[in-house]
Amino acid sequence: MSLTSPPPIYQPNQLFGTKLKLNNNQLIIQTDSIKQSNSYTLKKKDVQVGPNDFEKVRLLGKGDAGKVYLVRHKSTEKLYALKVLSKKEMKERNKVKRALTEQAILSTANHPFIVPLYHSFQSQNYLYFCLEFCVGGEFFRALRHRPGGILKENEAKFYAAEVVAALEYLHLMGIVFRDLKPENILLHQSGHLMLSDFDLSLQSSFVTQPTFVQPTFTFLKQPMINTRIHIKANSFVGTEEYLAPEIIRGEGHSCTVDWWTLGIFIYEMLCGYTPFKGKTRKDTFELILNEPIEFQPYSPQTLTHHAKRLIRQLLNKDPNKRLGSQVGASEVKSHPFFTTINFALLRHMKPPIIPSKAQPIRAVHFNRLKESVSFELKDSNPTINHDQADPFASFSSVTIER
Repeated sequence: MSLTSPPPIYQPNQLFGTKLKLNNNQLIIQTDSIKQSNSYTLKKKDVQVGPNDFEKVRLLGKGDAGKVYLVRHKSTEKLYALKVLSKKEMKERNKVKRALTEQAILSTANHPFIVPLYHSFQSQNYLYFCLEFCVGGEFFRALRHRPGGILKENEAKFYAAEVVAALEYLHLMGIVFRDLKPENILLHQSGHLMLSDFDLSLQSSFVTQPTFVQPTFTFLKQPMINTRIHIKANSFVGTEEYLAPEIIRGEGHSCTVDWWTLGIFIYEMLCGYTPFKGKTRKDTFELILNEPIEFQPYSPQTLTHHAKRLIRQLLNKDPNKRLGSQVGASEVKSHPFFTTINFALLRHMKPPIIPSKAQPIRAVHFNRLKESVSFELKDSNPTINHDQADPFASFSSVTIER
């Protein structure tokens, strides 16, 4: 995929099969294509590149276990985002499993609103993820550059719809994102969003077949496709202001945490701040657990009834009553707030924010960072380790054709 092209469209039967059959008075979708989607849509082969094939352009971001660089492929001149993770830091911080999970997800995901992985490889000291370079940078920074740090309701609706489509795909693949926030969303040159950073995601070992079910919500009359994942975890993960109540309470959580974070995300796009932020971490948790959602009278814009209702239903503190808890994304997509959205044509719609095509290397919506210690790609030789005692032995070194 070129840097100037729109994100790739997924095949219709990548998500749903075309055959329907009646089984126990329910319509069951034939979904063999879900399990076969990886081989159907992606071609994997032994990794074709290594660190020496790229030259470093600039530092885009950094975390506690690694950094992200803008790099140029030497032979093709194409720009990529190269995520470099230190094996030493990951072992010391107990983050090995997170890196392996992220690689497994990115190497199988194929959706227009999820950042594509092109190569993954490792050296003696580092893991590498060669990803699409999204010229628009972090959506968080693009949002902050808007007047008042907010979007108009129709603009926020567009981006919320793209996130819903991405979450629906992830849930169909047995994945709970768990860390949705503007900082983990990138803006493609086309203006469309791409979810990134899957190190906190939860992946199920199996994918269940979606079914048609009759909804109980009063505003829905037609049967919907059930895409809810039957998986539960007890880990305390996520970002403070976005944490769902059930995570804070330690009750265990499921895919419904993604719909909670969607509610926070929509609120932030429309109001310019998150709804439960307190002065301290403890205060924030108290607000999340106990305070109702409020829309301040001094907010920079007046929200419609449907927008407020959607946010309230997504931010229901009871995960079993939260919008999306019954059958998943279909409930959210069918909400009156999204009446004007044609989800099948989202990719072909003009986004509200179009990044400048001039000087892509500037990447204006990335942090301006300097390295305290220079990292040289050429100093790291690629390796494929088959030693089962090595915690990174299962890391897949592959090149993916898209």
